[in-house]
Amino acid sequence: MMSDARSTFSLTVMSTILYPSPIFGPVRSRRLGLSLGINLLPADGKLCSFDCIYCECGLNAERRPNLKMPSRELVRSKLREKLEAMRAEGEVPDTLTFAGNGEPTSHPDFEDIIGDTIALRDELAPKAVISVLTNATHILKESVFRALLRIDNPLLKLDTVDEDYIRLVDRPTSRYDLPALIERMKAFGSKAIIQTMFMKGSWQGRDVDNTSDKYVLPWLDVVRSIGPKLVTIYTIDRETPEKGLQKATREELNRIAALVESAGIRTTVSC
Repeated sequence: MMSDARSTFSLTVMSTILYPSPIFGPVRSRRLGLSLGINLLPADGKLCSFDCIYCECGLNAERRPNLKMPSRELVRSKLREKLEAMRAEGEVPDTLTFAGNGEPTSHPDFEDIIGDTIALRDELAPKAVISVLTNATHILKESVFRALLRIDNPLLKLDTVDEDYIRLVDRPTSRYDLPALIERMKAFGSKAIIQTMFMKGSWQGRDVDNTSDKYVLPWLDVVRSIGPKLVTIYTIDRETPEKGLQKATREELNRIAALVESAGIRTTVSC
């Protein structure tokens, strides 16, 4: 999900948002600069292999789409159209960012769409990088893994390594094999970027604060074993579907970032 996008191009639904499909923006991202969004999910709802209680697009059951995913051909034609228009105006994006209303790697033509995007980037915006914000649930699929290895910035979600917390907060919608996913993250080598949401508050009477050493230190050990080129840590930026959630403070995020930096891994903080 594009949790750091600030845009007038999104559709507000109650306190959460949905993005147009297949292209939206460009938007100014906290982490990615001038970012042109690519949404491979339906424009009228959410399709995701997580059902995070903090998701800016809302909960899955409340956002079921009626439209289909955009076709590979539509994504390619609309991306070309937008890049040509931006180039004519003298402002090309810093980043082409796959995000939007759910998990982008769920699209059945994801690998081919990545290939198309690389070709269009090389032709029309050669200085732009390609980023995919993914919850990493599909990286065990060889086609998804191959595609993510081809791009500049595979941002792989790892909010914690506590499986009870993952079931409570991230809420995978199918089998979630954390040890296997961690091993696959290691296979990205120094190409990987780990993205982690830190927050506080409570939900259903349970504490969801993952900023303490109880959660941070085991997570840090796994991050160190993955060896990513970057860790990007952030907190809630918009209203959430569940109202008992709170932002982590700048001080808390900086403390965690300092621990990551002490392990020799570059870190960014967004709050």
